[in-house]
Amino acid sequence: MKQKNIEFSVGLLVVLSILAIVFLCVKVAGDKYNFSSDDGSYEVVAYFNNIGNLKVGAPVRASGVLVGRVKSISLDVNNYQAKVELSINNQYSFSQDTSASVLTMGILGEQYIGLQQGGDSLDLQSGDTINITNSAVVIEELLNKIVVNFLGKTKD
Repeated sequence: MKQKNIEFSVGLLVVLSILAIVFLCVKVAGDKYNFSSDDGSYEVVAYFNNIGNLKVGAPVRASGVLVGRVKSISLDVNNYQAKVELSINNQYSFSQDTSASVLTMGILGEQYIGLQQGGDSLDLQSGDTINITNSAVVIEELLNKIVVNFLGKTKD
């Protein structure tokens, strides 16, 4: 009888542990797809020379506040730039001269799109393009420049 109680307790602990892990995974993943055109959002496009490791579903933030998500990423074969479609919640409006940057949370964190409000009186509408963009800073490129610069100075 005591053996069955121990087996039941261990089984219950395993089931609770699995449920806790699933719960934490859902909380960490967050609500990546909570912005879509069905629930009151509009889509805009931005072109970048380099998006680094930006992913579909990445946050779009303004002043640190989540205002949307990256809807899709593709390569525009006409200008060979990354075409990023952003889904922005309707409760947030941005001027037509808003700028978009690919930023990183922390040094090695997740990449996201940061929006900086402009001063234009006209707001972005669904289907508009954000013309002022700043590409991702790629750490490997920075390290390469530092090493090449350092090696060039040590030869002198």
